[in-house]
Order: sequence, then structure tokens, then C-alpha cells
Amino acid sequence: MLRPFLVRLAVLALLAFVSTTPSLAQVSGQVRVKIVKAGLLVGGGAGTGVLTYRGRNYPFRVTGLSLGVTAGASFGRLEGRASGIREVRDFAGTYSSVGGGAALIGGINGVQLRNDKGITIVLQGPKAGLEFAANLSEIIISLR
Repeated sequence: MLRPFLVRLAVLALLAFVSTTPSLAQVSGQVRVKIVKAGLLVGGGAGTGVLTYRGRNYPFRVTGLSLGVTAGASFGRLEGRASGIREVRDFAGTYSSVGGGAALIGGINGVQLRNDKGITIVLQGPKAGLEFAANLSEIIISLR
């Protein structure tokens, strides 16, 4: 009779400990990016950014290539969130995106990116320039 009671008590203590321990998985970070893009059919872009994660800033570099309908050039400042980060080094890598946008002097840009480590980045913000794009993009992020 004492044994089942002790087993239940141990299970309850374990559940209380697990539910109050913060999870290291699925922590999100704030992302800010400045990017310049240009292209005619095939587009390219490059920029810099900062990931703020657990109170620290991690600068990174962005390069990318897009295939599809691309014409023009633009400059954008994007902000958003990166979710699913377990370790900062997982943030670096190759991201893919399908999307599009347009700018005539000014406009709004938005993108959702995902890498093979399960990290999703959702960004939005203003852009300036003259551009029309509907394409498949591959973005490479390198921590500096």
C-alpha cells in the first residue's frame, strides 16, 4: 500500500519540476535586417543584420539568389522574429522562401523563411526602389 503512494508522489514531484523548468526549445529572437536587391529575371541581394537572442546581439551577413520573375532594384529594412532556435549556431544556414512583392518608389516587404534546422524567420518592413518580383528564393545567413 505504501509503494503505490510513493510512486504517485514521485510522479507528481517530477511533473511539478518539469512544468516549472523553462524549455530551451522553441525560444524566439528579434531579427533586424538591411538588404539591397537587384535583378532582371535572376535576382541577387546582400545585407547585414542582427539577431537579438537571450539578451545578446549576434551580427550576421545575408546573401541570396532568386529565380523567377524579377525586375528592378530595392533597399529594405526588415524586422521580425526567428522562432524555433535551440542554439545560436542553428540560426546560420540556408533558408528557402517562395513569395513576391512590388515597390514603386516605396512599398512594404514581407517574407517568411525556413531552414533545415526548423528555424522560421518572419520579417516585414518598408522598402524603397523600383522592383517587381515573384520568385523562389534561397537566402544564406552567416554569423559574423
